[in-house]
Amino acid sequence: MVGDLVQELGFRDDLFFATKVRQEGRDEGLAEIDRSFERLRTDTFELLQVHNLVDVDTQLGTLREMKEAGRIKYVGITTSSARQYEQFAAVMRRETLDFIQVNYSLAARQAADEILPLAADRGMAVLANVPYGRGRLFSAVGDRPLPDWAAEFGCDSWGQFFLKYILGHPAVTCVIPGTAKASYALDSMGAAMGGLPDAATRKRMEEFFDALT
Repeated sequence: MVGDLVQELGFRDDLFFATKVRQEGRDEGLAEIDRSFERLRTDTFELLQVHNLVDVDTQLGTLREMKEAGRIKYVGITTSSARQYEQFAAVMRRETLDFIQVNYSLAARQAADEILPLAADRGMAVLANVPYGRGRLFSAVGDRPLPDWAAEFGCDSWGQFFLKYILGHPAVTCVIPGTAKASYALDSMGAAMGGLPDAATRKRMEEFFDALT
């Protein structure tokens, strides 16, 4: 669907295309990547990542070959589970990566202990996934109104509150929330407006959320 729309509207050059490979074996990985090129109707990707470290050494080898050939601009790895953090950090230390993608939110802050500082030290861009904790954050706040002090950094919805917390971390490049509805996308765009919480405000946000849970 995305590929068809982009081709019809003719604005591919304005977009940043990112996808993942999650197969065991070189041939299987290449087949999945080829399907992604075909479905998105593009000859190049800005970013291609190894999903959840599946056969990471094999797939990174393939991605580097494609990067050298000019078909991929950036390569990276992903995880959405703290159980993989030890292995994830080990790959970050031994490999030269452009991007990492990791779960990080008010409900799951473990990545800030090692993964995010390591990414900053290694010059790796960071995509934050699962920013709403698979709905846990919205469940925690329920029908409560935003605290008055959220207005200090241009926040007018809980979705923006949760996203701005993540974006306020200096190592985070981009947050990737779900956009099942157009209203979700519009609300998420609001997180790009106004200011971001500083370190002291982010600590206050953590204390506020922890008090609810």
